[in-house]
Amino acid sequence: MRVLLNISRFIVGVLFIFSGLVKANDPLGLSYKMQEFFEVWGWHGLHDFTLAFSIIIIAFEIIAGMAVLIGWQFRLFSWLLLLLIIFFTFLTGYAVLSGDIKECGCFGDCIKLTAWDSFIKDLVLTGLIVLLFLNRHKVQPLFSRNANIAVLLVTTLAALWMQWHVLEHLPLVDCLPYKKGNNVLEKMKIPPGAIPDSSVITFVYRKDGKDIEFTADKFPDDFGDQYTFVKRYDKLVRKGNAQAAIRDFSLKDSTGMDVTNQYFSMPGRKVLLFVRDIPADLSEHAAHLNLVYNAARELNADFSVATSTPADTKAAIDKIFEGKLPLNYLSCDAVAIKTASRSSITIYLINDATVVNKWAYEDANKAASEIREQ
Repeated sequence: MRVLLNISRFIVGVLFIFSGLVKANDPLGLSYKMQEFFEVWGWHGLHDFTLAFSIIIIAFEIIAGMAVLIGWQFRLFSWLLLLLIIFFTFLTGYAVLSGDIKECGCFGDCIKLTAWDSFIKDLVLTGLIVLLFLNRHKVQPLFSRNANIAVLLVTTLAALWMQWHVLEHLPLVDCLPYKKGNNVLEKMKIPPGAIPDSSVITFVYRKDGKDIEFTADKFPDDFGDQYTFVKRYDKLVRKGNAQAAIRDFSLKDSTGMDVTNQYFSMPGRKVLLFVRDIPADLSEHAAHLNLVYNAARELNADFSVATSTPADTKAAIDKIFEGKLPLNYLSCDAVAIKTASRSSITIYLINDATVVNKWAYEDANKAASEIREQ
């Protein structure tokens, strides 16, 4: 039993730490996934708190995983882990049964799991955590009290610092489709060899007050005037994987014309600012952003801004720069910008349609230096 208990501790502890670290690489990703759940449930009032929830949950995952490994305050953490895994299993189970959520975001964007994969993982973890919970009195701490507290303190600070760092300077490991080296136009295409969805035309007719469904090749033998047409629809038989990595992304000019292909087909380098929202401290970085603008001009590179609110963004930037930056403003869907810009403003250097590099606006000075080196 002790061997089984230690193996369970190791699996649970490592998996929680790993899961937390993967999500800590991009806490905004978990925040957006939580917003997706809240949208489905109609809890729109919680949207402003999802990032705080995300940071707390991620930190707790890492801390709880470490506490399990070292056996510190195990009776307390066994209770907390049990409650947490019940909550996670409910979420993944809801995603499976409802079909409203396709991915739970358990491992962020770096490791994609379907709702079913996540649900099965949580069921296995639930079994292991129940085993630990029932034998919580048998687990002894690995180190002395002070050493255990020191380990947990360092773990807490590291978990919080990592999340602060990536929120300020972009994820350490970029797992998004707009990452460095990716060709945006290529990522908007369905990959070769992808399998499309398979569906059949299904008819619904009413007979004797009952709705009867059948496909085009299986009409009832007695089909006739007694059947009244209700509707027809395409019924999914097999789910394919024919999806582009970048979907629902477009850039539109001031007239509303889609200029996505035109923009990314322009040869040479260009600088594109994805503006998710105007940060409160933008004026503090105005000088560095101005350096980015000048560096782009020195390369004769196009300098454009992609935002879901062109008029408001232009007004805010003009106010800070006193209208001295003649920028080209492009309209882009807010959801697409959330994926492309994990910072309030993300600076992209693009060559043809390939992402050369990208930086958070906090690193505008570094961006300007590297753009000049191109």
